[in-house]
Amino acid sequence: MGMMGSEAYSYYGNAYERPREVERHAPFEVVRGGGLDARVRSGVSAAFWTRFKLFVACALAFAVIGICRVALTAATVSNLTQANALEEKISTSASANSDLKIERSVLSSSSRINAIATQNYGMVPSTDTESMDASAKGDDASAKATSDDAQQASAKDAQSSDVR
Repeated sequence: MGMMGSEAYSYYGNAYERPREVERHAPFEVVRGGGLDARVRSGVSAAFWTRFKLFVACALAFAVIGICRVALTAATVSNLTQANALEEKISTSASANSDLKIERSVLSSSSRINAIATQNYGMVPSTDTESMDASAKGDDASAKATSDDAQQASAKDAQSSDVR
């Protein structure tokens, strides 16, 4: 072994000397079709296409999940809005119902009706009472009732003509 360049000498002899790595590839000038142009011409590798397809599938899955979440949120907001509108209508209707109950009780008051009848229409409460006897049977009872009604009507007509 002679001294050449910067290689170190081995004191143990050639036993521990590592064999030189043989160049795996021939020099660039010898390899035909190698280099950057060969990689460009070879196209995209199958591993890249597999990774790209996996990435696109994941992106689509996330997009679909996002769209579903937005749709569910929109539907929830819509239902809540409708529920609030219905609750408002119910409270308004309950308030109107209580107001109408109060107004009905005021308008149907017998003292108010009596006051309107006497003040606006000049009516007075009746002092005569009429009674009907349901115990009479047959045609005699109906004939007797008819004659009694005719007598009462003629008596009232006589009284009203005397008053005027």
